[in-house]
Amino acid sequence: MKSFLYKYRKFFIVLIVFSAVTISLFYSALKPQKTLPIYNPADVNPELVDSTVQYKSKYHTIADFKFVNQNGDTITQKNYEGKIYVADFFFTTCGSICPKMTTNLEDVQKAILNNPKVMLLSHTVFPEVDSIPVLKEYAIKHHVVDSKWNLVTGDKKEIYTMARKSYLAVKLGRPDQLYDMVHTENFVLVDQKRRVRGFYDGTNKEEIQRLLEDINFLCQE
Repeated sequence: MKSFLYKYRKFFIVLIVFSAVTISLFYSALKPQKTLPIYNPADVNPELVDSTVQYKSKYHTIADFKFVNQNGDTITQKNYEGKIYVADFFFTTCGSICPKMTTNLEDVQKAILNNPKVMLLSHTVFPEVDSIPVLKEYAIKHHVVDSKWNLVTGDKKEIYTMARKSYLAVKLGRPDQLYDMVHTENFVLVDQKRRVRGFYDGTNKEEIQRLLEDINFLCQE
């Protein structure tokens, strides 16, 4: 038996290597490849989408915008051109989900701090309260790195339009109050082509981990 194995040892070695390679290739072919959807208004809960765009089922992108950040600087889509970014909606006096969301965004900021491809963008839904000095104080409190994370305020109608027509992430508020908004726990992932690629529960640590994995995936696309 030993002599037989020795005589055909090269054949068996080749057979073992060939089998290992074949099994590996077969497994790779069967293993599902990771993909991320591209979201359009028609794919999202209608409560979060302005009625004028709910029908749209393709080619949705984030519209141009112009707001002011915690430092009084004008922030537009140009600041995010070619970037992957996470957008959300909040207000500084929120005592329910905002503190947890902001803390989780701090963790996201830490994870992407040295990645030049990724940024963060937080919009206040109460611009009448969240002035530039208020946003600056909030930014300092939550260790915001100015080059990575903009907290922005501006005209309430424009914020409303971006929230419900572009990011598809904010509910209607009181019907008697024009442009009233009820922000959700959603973090919105936007890719380099200004397309919505994911929604995540900003209060959930497991969802934050999923967000970071999806950011890494987009960085390699």
